[in-house]
Amino acid sequence: MASTRQQYPVAKLLLLGLVFHLVYIGSVFDCYFTSPVVHGMKRFKTETALAKRLVLIVGDGLRADLLLSLNPFPNIPGSPEVVAPYLRSIIETKGAFGISHTRVPTESRPGHVALIGGMYEDVSAVTRGWKTNPVHFDSVFNQSTHTFSFGSPDILPMFGEGATPGKVDMWCYHEDEENFTKDATYLDIWVLEHLRSLLHNATTNVELNKQLHDDKTVFFLHLLGLDTTGHSYRPHSKEYMTNIQVVDTIVRQTEALFSEFYGDDQTAFVFTADHGMSVIGNHGDGDPDNTRTPLIAWGAGIRGPLPDTTPSSHDDYSAPWGLTHLLRHDVEQADIAALMSAIIGTEWPVNSVGVIPDVDQTRPGYLSSLDTEKVQAEAALVNTKVILEHYRVKHEIKRSHALFYKPYPYFTEHGEVSDQPGSAQIEGIEALFRGRRYKDVRKFSAELLQHTLAGLRYLETYDRTLIRIIVTFAYLGWIAYSAAHFLPSVNSARHSLIDTTAVITLVVSYGFFWLQHSPSTMYLYVVFPVYFWHQALSRLADYFDKLMDTGKPGPVLPMSGFVYTGLAILALEGMVVAYTHRSVWSAGFAVIGILWPIFWPAQGRSENRKLLAAWVLVCLSTALFPLLSVDKQESIPTILAGGACMMGVGVVGAYRVPDDKDHVGLRRFILAQTGLIAASMVVAASSAAKLQAKLGLPLTNQVAGWIVLAVASVLPFAPSLGRMEPSYRILTLFLGFSVCFVILSISVEGLFYCSYTATLAVWTEVEAALRRQSSRSPETQRQAIGELQLEDIRIAVFFLFFVQVAFFGTGNVASISSFYLEPVYRLVPIFSPFLMAALLIFKIVAPYVILSVFFARLNARLSLPPFSLFLIALTLTDVMTMTFFFKVTDTGSWLEIGQTISFFCISSLLLVWSAGICALGERLLAGTRDGSLYRSKTV
Repeated sequence: MASTRQQYPVAKLLLLGLVFHLVYIGSVFDCYFTSPVVHGMKRFKTETALAKRLVLIVGDGLRADLLLSLNPFPNIPGSPEVVAPYLRSIIETKGAFGISHTRVPTESRPGHVALIGGMYEDVSAVTRGWKTNPVHFDSVFNQSTHTFSFGSPDILPMFGEGATPGKVDMWCYHEDEENFTKDATYLDIWVLEHLRSLLHNATTNVELNKQLHDDKTVFFLHLLGLDTTGHSYRPHSKEYMTNIQVVDTIVRQTEALFSEFYGDDQTAFVFTADHGMSVIGNHGDGDPDNTRTPLIAWGAGIRGPLPDTTPSSHDDYSAPWGLTHLLRHDVEQADIAALMSAIIGTEWPVNSVGVIPDVDQTRPGYLSSLDTEKVQAEAALVNTKVILEHYRVKHEIKRSHALFYKPYPYFTEHGEVSDQPGSAQIEGIEALFRGRRYKDVRKFSAELLQHTLAGLRYLETYDRTLIRIIVTFAYLGWIAYSAAHFLPSVNSARHSLIDTTAVITLVVSYGFFWLQHSPSTMYLYVVFPVYFWHQALSRLADYFDKLMDTGKPGPVLPMSGFVYTGLAILALEGMVVAYTHRSVWSAGFAVIGILWPIFWPAQGRSENRKLLAAWVLVCLSTALFPLLSVDKQESIPTILAGGACMMGVGVVGAYRVPDDKDHVGLRRFILAQTGLIAASMVVAASSAAKLQAKLGLPLTNQVAGWIVLAVASVLPFAPSLGRMEPSYRILTLFLGFSVCFVILSISVEGLFYCSYTATLAVWTEVEAALRRQSSRSPETQRQAIGELQLEDIRIAVFFLFFVQVAFFGTGNVASISSFYLEPVYRLVPIFSPFLMAALLIFKIVAPYVILSVFFARLNARLSLPPFSLFLIALTLTDVMTMTFFFKVTDTGSWLEIGQTISFFCISSLLLVWSAGICALGERLLAGTRDGSLYRSKTV
């Protein structure tokens, strides 16, 4: 490798790439998921209140099928056919029901925002916290006379602190009560008991009694037990079934309490969930088990059960419920806020985009009164006004900011004045209402609502094309910028045309953004493509200027170079497919383990038969893991088998340490690490057994687990180790992180860790052997672009493949539900989302530490400067990132939406990981004895 490449400041490129890719992760949210919150809308409400008060009961993490199916827990001996008899009796005798379809991310914060605020937060809002963030938008609670809320400290404060002062009272248990190792039904019983106490206290407190009897009062019961139980034991467990029964009892007793206290029939009840629960006990993504939640409404202002319609309102999902003789009316989650506002007659949340079920005049809705048709028509008209007002404000904002603004075509086609779109249609609907043509009111309201919601989407996606153009030029610019650094370095000169074009582009873009009042991120986004293309074109111009000055012909890419490049792009696109089809990772191992050796030089195969056999073996063994089911059960024997493999590596490694003065203490050190693995096996087995037996986590186990994990993780970095051979340095790192794959393992992760590490070790030896054979073979010619050997492209693609496999080897592909929480409870039994996330991330990072040192070692074995191979990977990997960016969608099923977001973010972050991998590997092997890693002083 020529010294010209060594002169390039690699650290600058790595840092710039890190910043660029982190910043541009935000572009997917600016492009596809902008915040819907605007201000300045007029308020509307129905004139008729159908109920004096409303009780909202949310079963956090409750799946619709497990609540309503007949015999939903067939694997549990003695399980009842009907697990929630009271709620089922409500459906059959006095209420309306359906499925509430949630949106991603299926987390508690956005779910409750949709239920109570009637709007969908931008997807990134879930990263801003669960608890104390005040809600910066309107809600049903804020429009009530008073709201009394009971439940989790993770949910209630975000509505209480954001509401009008004094409107929302909260009763929360302490966050330490959210213990995943204890019976979580206690949390739900706590809510019922504090509601009981409130109503009892009102019998002796005149002021409280008056508040409770005010009209438009809301009671919110947040029942967290199901979510906690589902995380701990999974939703098909006996514990989850029992918790559903407890919730059913709480609903029955709650209704009885209100009936006894108020002595009237003016209370409306709404029972639903914020999200569901996947089969492995997680949520967050768009899995249908996470997005389908129950909705049951009954009481004042709500109709009773109706016979099913033709065609049937049921499908294969609800067929096992045994309710196909009754009408099922599904809603979107945000529709529930609109429904509650209509029931108690409050002003509707101004940011609400929910549509009450009663707008659809072809099907029965949820509302009922002495004059149901009038009530439904009035609610439909108010619903239309609320959403049309939302559109008008956004229309005015966009019209005043955007250059060459084009309004939504529907309103221009109907000759609307620009500042009051939809006014003629509203006047027509109001005339129909005055004429008592209520069905026509619902019909035309539904039509106008449909166009208004489409108009809102039109305005929300108005700037999408511009962002896509900027993103495309940015990623292509990064590819060009990275590739330009493989050209031989020459003295740079000023290129006035390139400089002027860059400055003009930046100035014009900034002026355009300023006139349009674009978000500040747009100013940042445009800097990157301008800089990248300026640098790439300048470097290319310098190179060709030098060629013209010297009269020498430039390097020509041979035909094989096009073949290598094409195969590399094909491999990258194959990795894109592997995000949704896990078997492709296994196929990749088959290709590199069986097919690739066929193309080795014959002499290379004959001289390295044992190495070839080892390569085939490790590739095929690692290929097994992506084929395993992602729905894993906690398996102590499998965890211990992984630990035994790691201990075996430690014992063999210690045995092979030379017994000389240069290795004094190293054998004892490795044996000590092996002992820590054994200790972690004892702690993990004991803790898992205790938790499985529902005995809780003993404090001694928790403390011992933390000590063993901390000591083992820190030990490889002890300064007392001194200088050692790279192989022993890698061994100590492998053993140090092995403890993580015991204590935080649920099943085969430890075995995967061993197999993955073995694959990397053999890969390093294979590449070194092939390079040695290639360097002495007269038939092999060095094909290069400048100093870039074409074979390096293949090695870089292999590296990217191993980067992906480290993440996807044992977990679900690109899904935030892939991270099992059971192992975390061995260290953190009480709900602590950030600490739990930190442990999961630590477990994810461990394979990358091993990959980093092997990749650094490979650079040294191939006699390349540090980061050489990674620079090639930088040039290639954004082919995947761009593909995922254009695959992102905010329409279709929520599973598709959630996956496309995850794919893009993971692809971008893995490149950041890759940069860290190279830097970390060089650092970790810096003190090894061969001294081969610091031949280049460019970093």
